[in-house]
Amino acid sequence: MTNELVLASRSAIRAQLLRNAGVQIRVAPATIDEISVRRALEAEGAPPRDVADTLAEMKAKKASSKAPDHLVLGCDQVLAVDRKIIAKPATPQEARDQLMLLRDRKHQLLSAAVIYKDGKPTWRHVSTARLTMRAFSENYIDGYIDRNWQSIQHSVGGYKLEEEGVRLFARVEGDYFTILGLPLLELLGYLTISGVVEA
Repeated sequence: MTNELVLASRSAIRAQLLRNAGVQIRVAPATIDEISVRRALEAEGAPPRDVADTLAEMKAKKASSKAPDHLVLGCDQVLAVDRKIIAKPATPQEARDQLMLLRDRKHQLLSAAVIYKDGKPTWRHVSTARLTMRAFSENYIDGYIDRNWQSIQHSVGGYKLEEEGVRLFARVEGDYFTILGLPLLELLGYLTISGVVEA
């Protein structure tokens, strides 16, 4: 087995987190129909945790077929408010609608990671963070979207906590890496046990 981890994700922040932690990675995004899968799972009444886990596994499985001798990491992040799942906004207006829905309320970010090896899942973890948005003004949110649309269109809920999005929040409970989309500490624990990173 090679010590190179295959990351089945287009997320620049996940790749950066792994490289910063000293993990040798190769990025090989796996494309799946996330919207259809999510809608089907929601129609069946699947909880947000299962949606995130299923999507992460599907990505890992698909990428694993092209890298059988590697550990392949699939990831997904789901934002849930009152069991309703919110996806990445397609337009600035959709971002505004999402942020107005989240305003002055608590929501959850669930970050799932699944590792495949030789076509089989060998490890999985879903971590949860709880975030409470403040009662920001509509004037502020309009300016926020105008200033940040190019970045936030790639994030569930229309914000990035590592950027100006931090100003939207009154309280954050949970692991910072979970909020960025990767249960990094748990993953590093597994990679250490597996010999991918040095103990």
